[in-house]
Amino acid sequence: MKTGPSYRYRLDAGGGARRRASEDIFDGTLQKTQVWLNDLMQELDWEGRPHKAYLALRTVLHALRDRLTVAEAVHLGAQLPMLVRGFYFEGWTLTGKPRKERHKEDFLDHVKKAFATDPTVNPQQVVRAVFRVLVKHASAGEIEDVKHVLPKALQELWP
Repeated sequence: MKTGPSYRYRLDAGGGARRRASEDIFDGTLQKTQVWLNDLMQELDWEGRPHKAYLALRTVLHALRDRLTVAEAVHLGAQLPMLVRGFYFEGWTLTGKPRKERHKEDFLDHVKKAFATDPTVNPQQVVRAVFRVLVKHASAGEIEDVKHVLPKALQELWP
């Protein structure tokens, strides 16, 4: 059973596959994702550590997503670049959402666990940095909607 379209590439005179059109499809989201990661690396002084920034972004987005209502999680996801949106929704199940963890420490614990082997990482700084990146790139109205559904202890982590 086919799950999607198949593409054939014509070989040009040099023998290489003509892929420019398909590369263009993903260039925009790759560039936008790189901007987000660069902003996060700068916020955390993690220059040249994109994998660490990716882990931070992914971990905080998952923790945030799981504390939002289903509708609000979807609305926030619509504000993310396509590639970021993919790992935002990765592994998401609707059962038991939103999580009822109401304390800041419970939220920060997700970051602490993700960086358990790196004692230099401050979970609160990571969360605040990711939230600053979200504020920079998502609409102000969506950020206010997200903050509104969170408990006061988590609202205080936002800029």
